[in-house]
Amino acid sequence: MARIALIGAGSLVFGKTLMSDFLATPALAGSEYRLMALTHRRLDKMHAFVQRMIDENHVDATVTATTDRREALKDADYVIVMIQAGGLEEFRQDYEIPLRYGVDQCIGDTMGPGGIFRALRHIPALLDIARDMQELCPNAVLFNYANPMAMCCWALGKIPGLQFVGLCHGVQTTMDLIGSYVGIPKDKIDFLAAGINHMAWFLRLEHEGRDLYPTLRDRFEEPGHYVNEKVRGEVMRQFGYFMTESTGHLSEYLPYFRKNQKALDLYCDEPDFGGESGAYYKYCVMLAEKFAATDPLSIESAKLGPRSAEYCSHIIEALETGDVFRLNGNIRNDGYITNLPDGCCVEVPIFVDKLGLHPTVVGDLPPQCAALNMTNVTVQGLAVEACFTGDPELVVHAAALDPLTASVLTLQEIRDMTTEMMTAQEPYLRQFAGKKPRTVKPIAIPKDVVRAEVPLDPALVIANRFIKLASV
Repeated sequence: MARIALIGAGSLVFGKTLMSDFLATPALAGSEYRLMALTHRRLDKMHAFVQRMIDENHVDATVTATTDRREALKDADYVIVMIQAGGLEEFRQDYEIPLRYGVDQCIGDTMGPGGIFRALRHIPALLDIARDMQELCPNAVLFNYANPMAMCCWALGKIPGLQFVGLCHGVQTTMDLIGSYVGIPKDKIDFLAAGINHMAWFLRLEHEGRDLYPTLRDRFEEPGHYVNEKVRGEVMRQFGYFMTESTGHLSEYLPYFRKNQKALDLYCDEPDFGGESGAYYKYCVMLAEKFAATDPLSIESAKLGPRSAEYCSHIIEALETGDVFRLNGNIRNDGYITNLPDGCCVEVPIFVDKLGLHPTVVGDLPPQCAALNMTNVTVQGLAVEACFTGDPELVVHAAALDPLTASVLTLQEIRDMTTEMMTAQEPYLRQFAGKKPRTVKPIAIPKDVVRAEVPLDPALVIANRFIKLASV
């Protein structure tokens, strides 16, 4: 019997998806599910719905609900984390404050100011969970679904002895897209994908030994195919490889697609998650308003169907039975991708059996792919270090190195924006203990300023000589 704790089980949509998967897995018969959330408002609704699924489908399982995290974790075998520290108000600040400064985000949960501040809110909560696990269930495996995945898992990787993996559905859902473009079902395609979360590269795509990349590249030269995924299509056309995540996500991770109106009009003109400004925040507001008016679980069918695309139930099934399962997961980089830094979070193929999770050594990524990943990894590392040191200057530095933010704002604007966001979200940023970034005031330079008498840079002196010689 598996003891499975779900932390953040008040998630009405995602919690239902995972519980449906677990209850539809015969190998997990007899399991005990412990639903935990901070308040009873949604938790009790989820508890009642899960009990209804168990009863109506005659599943051998038990479910309990608690607001006490330690009670949920005690002697657990598996811990699924799907928390959201802060609510819609903090998400609104993640989107609207940067937008006032000129940083236009579509999703805002992985990179950019929104991703950085979501990490600053989530990492302390994740570390609390991990430390409780060391005491209450030291042999349990933690499955993290909280974004920003790479920053959160980088932080978890610093906890000695913690068994964890970060789970995302970007690889498997992208394979649906690739399969439709090349005309081959995804389960017939052999692939190798690796990189970082939301920016993993499909390094190989084959069908019965035939390279599918020529077909995929040809499809993206057709306007009708290109227009569906302009950002990912353009990155492949320019850098050679297709990657996970949609136009809306990827447009935020690189400096080319959202830096001005020309770029937005060219690449991000599709509605909803195709690049629209604030698409994910607006979607969450819509769901909140809908759920406030109607309890969705009260009208949801309790009938169990096929399992979803999420990996979690399959991993636990493999750990319980020994049947091998392959996934792409997010883990600490202990030499798995050799041209990304040790200790960062990478997304690589992982095989699972009764003995545990076995990551694959990928080796070097193509240099241009590693370089693009590094533009994000640098930001991730600074944000994680800020959480562990409590140094607010590192938050400024993370934002200053963010590709989208740096393509739009000056250093002074970045500092001002970061300070405003830290002030607005102070209740969720206990690691900084009220500390704020340094105040750096702009220097006003009068038109008639007299330059100070200082030694000139020798290189400048030499350059001036060459300019004078060239003008003779």
